[in-house]
Amino acid sequence: MQALPTIGWREWLSLPELGIENIKAKVDTGAKTSCLHAFKLEPFEKNGERWLKIWVHPIQDSLEEHVCEARIVEQRNVTDSGGHIEERYVIETTVHAGSVSFPAELTLTNRDSMKFRMLLGRQAMNGRFIVNPQESFLLGEN
Repeated sequence: MQALPTIGWREWLSLPELGIENIKAKVDTGAKTSCLHAFKLEPFEKNGERWLKIWVHPIQDSLEEHVCEARIVEQRNVTDSGGHIEERYVIETTVHAGSVSFPAELTLTNRDSMKFRMLLGRQAMNGRFIVNPQESFLLGEN
């Protein structure tokens, strides 16, 4: 059995299907699902399916905008770390973390007031990584 790669408490990831080459993510074993910062969302229909136009600030402390599109998987209630319940859109996209690529569900919410533009949650990490909370950026930059 091959050992799982070790990641730190924060890592550089990429979301190629969304056109995001580098995004700093907090590795959050307390969060069930992963989350991506989106400051504006616009639902639309494409080929009979529900899609979203998503506006992201992928770089912390920068107003650089990135606009992408993804199919809506569902909408669900998510409880944040402060105990507040928010209905969020859910998308699925490929995540690249070092040499590992995998599909992950991401909930979308405005994280302007948060330090990280993305959280990598337990569902995405399960069976793929071991977390060393004393380390950072073990996977390098994508």
